[in-house]
This record gives sequence, C-alpha cells and structure tokens, in this order.
Amino acid sequence: MERDLTGRRRRARELLLLALGAVALAVLMHWPLALHLGDHVAKDLGDPLAQAWQVAWGGHALTAQPLHLFDANQFYPYPDTLAFSDALLGYAPAGLIGNGPRAAVARYDVLYLLAYALAFAGAYLLARELGAPPAAAFLAGAAFAYSPWRLEQAGHLHVISSGGIPLALALLVRGYRDDRSGPRPWVVLAGWAVATWQLTLGWTLGLQLAYLLLALALVLLLRGWRPPRPTWAATAAGVVLFAGIGLAIGRVYLRVAELFPSARRGPEVVAAYSGSPLEFLAAGRDSLVWSGATAPLRENLNAVAEQALFPGLVIVALAAFGAWRGPWPRPLRLGLLAGALVTAVLALGYADADLRFLFPYGWLSVLPGWEAIRTPGRLMTLTTLALALLAAAGAQRLAARPGAGWRWAPVALTALVLVEGSAFSLDGGRLSGPPNPAAPRAPAGLAAATPPLLQLPIEAEDNRRYLLWSTAGFPRMVNGRSSTNPPAFLALRTRAAGFPDAASVARLRALGVRTVVLHRARLAGTSWAGWRGRPWRGLGISRELRDGVVLYRIPPRRR
Repeated sequence: MERDLTGRRRRARELLLLALGAVALAVLMHWPLALHLGDHVAKDLGDPLAQAWQVAWGGHALTAQPLHLFDANQFYPYPDTLAFSDALLGYAPAGLIGNGPRAAVARYDVLYLLAYALAFAGAYLLARELGAPPAAAFLAGAAFAYSPWRLEQAGHLHVISSGGIPLALALLVRGYRDDRSGPRPWVVLAGWAVATWQLTLGWTLGLQLAYLLLALALVLLLRGWRPPRPTWAATAAGVVLFAGIGLAIGRVYLRVAELFPSARRGPEVVAAYSGSPLEFLAAGRDSLVWSGATAPLRENLNAVAEQALFPGLVIVALAAFGAWRGPWPRPLRLGLLAGALVTAVLALGYADADLRFLFPYGWLSVLPGWEAIRTPGRLMTLTTLALALLAAAGAQRLAARPGAGWRWAPVALTALVLVEGSAFSLDGGRLSGPPNPAAPRAPAGLAAATPPLLQLPIEAEDNRRYLLWSTAGFPRMVNGRSSTNPPAFLALRTRAAGFPDAASVARLRALGVRTVVLHRARLAGTSWAGWRGRPWRGLGISRELRDGVVLYRIPPRRR
C-alpha cells in the first residue's frame, strides 16, 4: 500500500515536471513570441490569421449557434463554410476566452505554444510506456515536437497540433497493459477520448490516427492479443465515441463535397504535392543548421511547405541505432522501423497521376476519407513519431554503456536535436528568434460597414486579414479562405474587378450584399487603385470615406 502511494506520488511529480518543462521548452524554442502575445503572430501572416479566426468562430458558435457550428461568417451566402478546410473544432472552447482580433491573435499564439508542448509531452509519455527512462523519453519528445520537418509546418496549426496522437497511444498502452496493477478501464476511455479530440482538430491528422488505430488493432488481434475483460466496456464506449464524432463531422464534409466536387482532391492535385525521395534531404527555409545547405534541393520543389520532409540527421542516425541495438523487444523495434519506412514511402505520394496505382499512396488514396487529403507529405507526422521512439531506444542503449560519461549521452543528443530543429537565425553574428510578424490592425472605418460585406481587394492574402478582423462581431461576408473556393465566389471575384459598375452592383444586390469595403492601404497595383475616378452615381448606391476605407452602401432593391 505504502509502495503504491509512493509510486503514485513519484508519477504525479514526474507529470508536473513534464508539463512545466514542455511549456518552458516551447516558450524558449519560439522566443520572444511569449512577450508579444496578441501583438505578433506566430510564423507568418498567412494561414495563422485564418486559423486564429477559426478558433474564435468556434467559441462564438458554441454560444450563439451551437446547432450550426459549421455555418461560419465566410463565403456568404453558402452553408457549412467552416468545413471548407480543417475546422479546428477541438480548440473551440478556447474561443470562449476574449473577444475581437487582438484576443484572437493572443489565443492563437498560446495554442501554438501549447501545441508544441503537447507534442513533446505526448511523445515523452509514449516513450515512457514503451520502456524508456526519463532522459531517453525527453529525447523522444524533443525529436517529435522539434523535428526539422515541422519547421515548414509551423504556419499550419492543424498539422503541428499532433500531440493527441502519441498521448492517446500512451494512454491506451497504459490502460490495456495487464500488469501487477491490472488493466485500467478509465485510462483506456481517456485514451479514446484524447483520440476523439485529435480527430476534431481536422482530417489531416485525424484520418492518419484513425487508420493507425485500425492497423494496430488488426495486427494485435492477428497476433492473438485480446483486450482484458475489465476494459471491454471502456473499449466499446471509446470506439463508439470516436466513430460517432467522426461520422457526425464527416457528414458535414460530405455535404460540402457533394456541393463542391473540387473538395475531393483529384489525382492531379495530389501529384502536384508529391515528389521524389530527395524531399527527405530538403530542410525548411527557417532551419538554423540546414537551411543554407539544402537550399538547392528546395529550388526543385513545387511547394516547399508541403514537400520539405527532412526529419533531422541526429534523429535518423539515433533511430537507426535504436532499431539495430535498442534494448526494447525486437518485435517492437521492428514494428516501429516498419512503421517509419511505410509512412515515409506513403508521404511521397505519387509523381504521376496517370500511374498513381504503381505507387503505394495510390492504393491508400482509394480508401474512405483519403480523397479529401491534398498533401501526402503530412504523413511525416507518423514517420517522425516512429523515428523519435526509435531514437529514444538508441539513446537508452548508449546511456547503458560502461563509463560515467555515457550517462549524459541522452542529454547531449537532445541538445543536438533541439539545435537541429531550431528556427533561430544568425544575422551578422547575432542570434535572432523565429519569425513572428506583427499582427495587422483593422482600419477604424471598417466598424461602420453594414453586413453582409464584400471587402476589396479579394486575394487570398487579403481575405485572411479580413477573417481575423471579422472576429469583432463576426459580420457575414462574401470573402473567405479555403483551398476549396466555390465557383460562384471565383466568378464574383472576376466580376468585382469592375466595381462599381452596373453589372457588379446588380450581382451584389441580388446576393444581398449591403456594403462593399475598399481598403485604401491595399489598393496599389489592383484594378481599384483609381477608385476616385470611377463613377458611382446613378447606380443606386452611396459612397462614404471613412478612416482607412471607402464604404459603398448597396440598399436592397425596392419592391
């Protein structure tokens, strides 16, 4: 009894130190972002702005329209527009804290740091469950959370938010283990709950986790393993929860795919984001160690953020040693090695759409759900996890070698992993932190616009800003951000180039748009740069000059 109590206290202390250490490391690796929460945006002014809006919308919808979470204020007047991309619904409760664009950016920055912390903690706990001591598990956490591959994914919160995968696996391993303490049904249920939460963050990783769990279950069942009887009810409840939430969310995405067939990624689209094995040698542009050395390889990539797949030299070398000489059971090491190799091959996609069935990913893509995935390279999430665990096994073996100095091998190797995965840069001999640009501020005149809105210019870079600014009240607007743009939106974007003219005004009035907003600071080089000379009288609209914007008000047609 006393021994059990001591063990629980030791476990609680380890978990507390892990949580504090994971957060501290995330803050350090992205310094000085923590000093500018709400004022600066992690990584860049692209997708992070739209994803800050997504989280804010989730919180708004939970209170304002909980039965219509996906009917967001973008792409008016279409329904289910939150499902035009990974929705990050799992972060919706965070959206209940604070209001407006500054709160949205601060919330995003905090979630960004916590995503890295959870990835580190999840991999640490999984390595511990598989037999790694704390120092080796620390290396596994660092290798998974800060692999050089993740540097180019830093602008995609739905991709870096991968910590639920190893955490769910760690809980399931612990819950199903029939050791001296016996199986733990509540831990099993917690594992399935975490897996379900990971699924709600988006299909990009949720689909990978679903098929990983299915594959692991099949392998274990074929090897004769059966869940301990005390966990049957928890297993059934967990599977029902995971499948039920997945099907409920999937129905919304299927509705979108039926309305817009382009939501199903065709072979040509997937091929454009696929590549050759040389992608595994291409590091991200922000890599402190490898950016310059691998620049020639990046020049041949169609999309660097999706195709730079370098997992890290230290991680790969340690993983190879761990697979060969690691102290873990041989079937486990071989299974992790096979998982790393299979997912790495799948991450390459297929180079030729017409010959796709000659590539392994071509066969994977015919399974349910994969037609929604555009970027095969994000399967590197699972590759990196397997490599990180094998690297922990390798570090554990090195630490067990005779000689006092070898005990510190995991610590030294972890430091190398962190340096290799760092986005710091050397500028004139001075070390600078990762890029965290200042958040754009909305012009004051925007608050006077009456929704529904059309904001101009209407390019992707502009629309992301408008979404962030729309967190002040969430006005409905024609603008939106997605890789699946409705055809009518694309047609309207073309027609709006002539605004204000009779054709564009008539179309906007028919849509129900009440205000067209011209952002004067962003008009240079666009068709609206000469807005002062464009006639508008006689079109049945009015024009107002406000702080930073021009408002064209379109009253409804008189009946």
